[in-house]
Amino acid sequence: MSAFDLENLERKVDELIRLCDRLREENASLRASQEHLVAERADLIEKTELARSKVEAMVSRLKSMEEQL
Repeated sequence: MSAFDLENLERKVDELIRLCDRLREENASLRASQEHLVAERADLIEKTELARSKVEAMVSRLKSMEEQL
């Protein structure tokens, strides 16, 4: 192998290392974002269920009041 070939190979290896580092950071960021979104979704589901329960209770009370009239 000539010096040119070794330099070219070294440059390509350095580029691959930088790419792997960048992808590793991006992957970590995406995982953190996904965890946040999953937690947010669970919170929204819980709030939706609470709202549904309250609305159902209100409807039941209204029907009960209507039947009393």
